[in-house]
Amino acid sequence: MVSYEIVEQILSEVRKVISGKDACIEKAFAAMLAGGHILIEDVPGVGKTTLALAFSAAMSLNNHRMQFTPDVLPADILGFTMYDRDQGTFFYREGAIMCNLFLADEINRTSPKTQSALLEVMEEQRVTVDGIGHELPEPFLVIATENPKGSAGTQLLPESQLDRFMICMSMGYPDFDSEVRIAQGKSSRDGVEQIQPVIDAQGLVELQHQADRVYVHESIYEYITRLVAATRDNGYIDLGVSPRGTIACVRMAKAWAYVHDRDYVLPEDVTDIFLDVTAHRIVLNTKARVAKLSPAQVLGELMEKTAKPASFIPSDAHRRKRS
Repeated sequence: MVSYEIVEQILSEVRKVISGKDACIEKAFAAMLAGGHILIEDVPGVGKTTLALAFSAAMSLNNHRMQFTPDVLPADILGFTMYDRDQGTFFYREGAIMCNLFLADEINRTSPKTQSALLEVMEEQRVTVDGIGHELPEPFLVIATENPKGSAGTQLLPESQLDRFMICMSMGYPDFDSEVRIAQGKSSRDGVEQIQPVIDAQGLVELQHQADRVYVHESIYEYITRLVAATRDNGYIDLGVSPRGTIACVRMAKAWAYVHDRDYVLPEDVTDIFLDVTAHRIVLNTKARVAKLSPAQVLGELMEKTAKPASFIPSDAHRRKRS
């Protein structure tokens, strides 16, 4: 098990510029440890971009940021083939996607064609241009931000792309004390420059491998499967969680346990992350909309009705008091 101090150091560096959002910081980091992509849906100006830049700085990740607008083309993201007249050959010119952490700012402001350019790269970590595949560096993560649905100039992300994001979360407005510190300049984007790197890209890969080795008891696998299956047989849900979502729940629960310095998963780890992993993967039906139910409300009721298994702690488990 990695020294917990390393995990805490990374989180502490990010907290220098993000005040009062510890739960959001921990869940974003857990998703990175699980090798997943993150979608942050919120109003402008609450720190979505700063969160991504802070993690990039704390882990020395090569990052590229792209502001998505209606005129952004797939080639701007993926790259394109150019002809070298001197050499008489074609060569690949890399796009913005060739990095460890790609920040897709306001992803729902661009066209569906450009949004779909990310489908292959998010699933297979490779880019295909003119029939030739190009591998992305390891690790590779996408943090995308989007404005709330219904905002002027936005395009809905298709279900196939939403399914590729491991979690979807909202940061929300800061509390009063945190906003006072922001106003005083103690938590601003300028602070990102003050973040000290704790690990490098290869160090993150090693943390991902260790998080993947967290123990999951058979009863936990069955619990996750029952929860997911319940979304496919619910009177308020038209489209339930896919098998990719099941895998995401397992990986995210492992990473969540790892962030809390345990090498085994508890049922509470599953319930802590279930909404973040699944709420964006379901489609509510007309009955739910008439009743003015949100995905979180439907899934919350579903979790209450699904019995939790007894916690199984291995005899040689690494333990730390759960925060």
